[in-house]
Amino acid sequence: MKKQKENFDYAACAQEIFQKVGGRENLRRVTHCATRLRLVTVDDTRADRRALERIEGVKGVFVSGGQLQIIIGPGAVNKVFDEFLKVSGMDDSGQEEVKRVGREKQPLSVSRVLQAIGEVFVPLLPAIVSAGLISGIMELLAKLSPGFAARDWYAILDLFANTAFQFLPVLIAISAATIFGGNRFMAAVIGLIMVHPDLLNAWTAAEMDASQIPQWHVLGLTIRQVGYQSHVIPILIVIWLMSRIEKTLHRHVPESADLFITPLCTILPTAFLALGVIGPVFASAESYMLEFAQWLITVGYGVGSMIMGAIYPLTVVCGVHHMYNVIEAGMLAGHNGTNTWMPIASAANFAQGAACLAVGLKTKNAKMKSAAIASAFSAMLGITEPAIFGINLRLLRPFICAMAGGAVGALLGALLHIGATSYGVSGLPGFLITLDCTWQYALMLAVTFVVTFAATWVTWKEVPQERDAETDSERETENERAETTGEENSEDKIASEAAGSRSIEKSAVENADKKNAAQDSQLRLYSPLKGYAIPLAEVPDETFAGGILGPGIGIEPIGSEIMAPCDGEISLVMGSHAVGITGADGASVLIHVGIDTVKMNGDGFEVFVKQGDPVKTGQPLLRFNIEKIRNAGFSPVTVMVLANAADYGEVRTERFGMVENEDCVLMAGKNDIPY
Repeated sequence: MKKQKENFDYAACAQEIFQKVGGRENLRRVTHCATRLRLVTVDDTRADRRALERIEGVKGVFVSGGQLQIIIGPGAVNKVFDEFLKVSGMDDSGQEEVKRVGREKQPLSVSRVLQAIGEVFVPLLPAIVSAGLISGIMELLAKLSPGFAARDWYAILDLFANTAFQFLPVLIAISAATIFGGNRFMAAVIGLIMVHPDLLNAWTAAEMDASQIPQWHVLGLTIRQVGYQSHVIPILIVIWLMSRIEKTLHRHVPESADLFITPLCTILPTAFLALGVIGPVFASAESYMLEFAQWLITVGYGVGSMIMGAIYPLTVVCGVHHMYNVIEAGMLAGHNGTNTWMPIASAANFAQGAACLAVGLKTKNAKMKSAAIASAFSAMLGITEPAIFGINLRLLRPFICAMAGGAVGALLGALLHIGATSYGVSGLPGFLITLDCTWQYALMLAVTFVVTFAATWVTWKEVPQERDAETDSERETENERAETTGEENSEDKIASEAAGSRSIEKSAVENADKKNAAQDSQLRLYSPLKGYAIPLAEVPDETFAGGILGPGIGIEPIGSEIMAPCDGEISLVMGSHAVGITGADGASVLIHVGIDTVKMNGDGFEVFVKQGDPVKTGQPLLRFNIEKIRNAGFSPVTVMVLANAADYGEVRTERFGMVENEDCVLMAGKNDIPY
């Protein structure tokens, strides 16, 4: 097998892929990540996916996000990609550009629009959360010390807390330009124009009579001299329009004049439309939307909140739940600065954790138990994808019970008038942004947990198909049987061939030697970090969960450092979030931190090794910030797979549940030696 790998023709693989995707005329953008070629084609139907899957070296093909993704595997993908660039004559477009073009290629739909809008707000989470926490700390200190509000400390902390909201349109403009493909610096200028200090502050203008607000009269427009500090939708629309204008000009303006004409002819019309048309119209529309959201929370003594608490997880399943960030950001940027939508999301998320925990404590399936308990705690911390997709939705009844529990919790949150100073934080960490109503928030979570847990415990019954094929005792019996096989065989021989005792002893010695040889040849991979080990099938990523890249294990991290699982040499360092190791015996091991963390572009990651470095078991490889991963909206589940499992015999998971770095989690034996 190793010999075949050494002789593998990466150029031939790239050439065949190039032909099967339709050649250069069918390619728009190309890039790669740690395991896949990522291509944006002109027409996906011209790419022969079945033929692609039959190419030697290709492990799978699928289309996602407008991209044709061809799974090659760690290490090999770099070499195939280099050859692909040579044969195609193209340059690496970069992952952000490929994602942007792939998104544009997708047909326009409500789901696509909502996903794009949600993506704008995810990168803003660290800024919003920090501002909200500072605001919460201020309120707590003011309660503990009544005179604190009159001190300079309060004034300067208020400045720190309000900055993100005063200039929120600027932050949104930069993020939106990244998503819509516009120039981020021109977008920042547009955002600054909409909150320029020469304009009346939006909150000040809200308290004035309309006749007192000064106006400009230009180009037939009546422009109110009011800023848009308290609005988020107008800047989204404006930057989308700016990006469209800019792209159109780039296509039609000669290159010699593009540097001068395009920025001028983009900024001027966009700025006039922002202040004269889009701003006033969509600011009013946003105000009505926020009023409706507030009405929904309070209507019928919280019945609206109850309905949203029930259907919130359905929007998570559809991938459009980040759209709620628009509502939350609008509430925070508004005059009262309180996010009353947060309790709905928090109750819904906490309910998923409670349902998952009930499954984990009730099931007799060892693998499901470890996965469910780990996923439950993750959901209670605000990361619900492992619980929803790995356990609750698959079993369905726990998912329905969680919807019911979330509805009850959201109703209680509305009745108790719970509000937050930020968004993007829910579950137990939500206490940090609900300091003004701590006991109410605790009561809401407690009621949510009890209702959901009890409903799941009573209504969910484990069916035989969901149980382990072997119980732990059966495995122990099987192991004991295997260990005593030699003795039993010997007894049979003694009974039937008493005269052959010497040959029996010789056979036993040979069997023991073989067993020792097999033991010595076994590959042991130790846990790369501290956390909760879960089956690979429970990892919320179709490529890893499907075993396309090889057998392995997922880990819900508690620690923040990745250690070497074996002795070997670093064969791959990709984007600071993925590390490949070639073991001393040729094992190809990939460790991938988080799901879709490639989109973080290295933010929150620190790598200690480089390609070619020798490493020892337990040596630190990289460090990551789990909070940054969560705040960016990604799952921190870390995956370790054995990419060249075909070189080995059975690959066996040794341990689930809580694991430390010194715990062996995977074991394998060579094909040519009994395992």
